[in-house]
Amino acid sequence: MTNIKATNITWHEGHVERGEREKLLEQKGCLIWFTGLSGSGKSTIAFTVEHALVQRGHLAYVLDGDNVRHGLNKNLGFSAADREENIRRIGEVGKLFVDTGVITLTAFISPYKADRDNNRALLQPGEFVEVLMDTPLDVCEERDPKGLYKKARAGEIKGFTGIDDPYEAPENPELAINTAKLSPQEASAVIIEYLEKKGLVPPLKA
Repeated sequence: MTNIKATNITWHEGHVERGEREKLLEQKGCLIWFTGLSGSGKSTIAFTVEHALVQRGHLAYVLDGDNVRHGLNKNLGFSAADREENIRRIGEVGKLFVDTGVITLTAFISPYKADRDNNRALLQPGEFVEVLMDTPLDVCEERDPKGLYKKARAGEIKGFTGIDDPYEAPENPELAINTAKLSPQEASAVIIEYLEKKGLVPPLKA
């Protein structure tokens, strides 16, 4: 990707402040960043959390890795440079969603620490919630929902994360979840409890 910076642009402030949108939604905008190996449960948990939040009356939206590559990032491949650009774009989109007051969830392998840290730096402290899908490689490979590990082991896919390309796990994620031990519903409850604890969503009324 060419790194061309836009020129002759000016930031325009709107008439509605973020706090007004969050008051309207009765929630705080945040970016819940799911990271982990293919097959670790990122999308499954993200969509489960989204559904649970909407059922509680909150506005939430999932930016899923495969889904985004059908549109916004369909011009990107899987080279190191394209992977970096893929995550950079999602970080910028996530920042906009957070500013609207939406609880935004992303499900991307995002294997490189520097890329995730760059996106964290876009937001205010407490707004970036890094969730490590701490599911062992052998479990992910046994699941192999897309048949990608089998192809990677056969040499049909090069640079596959966890096989012949590294995955840099977060050292201090806000949450770590092993889907070999927790069901999607149990994992979702852990994440929502964290959001309540941090004041991002109000607790359920008795």
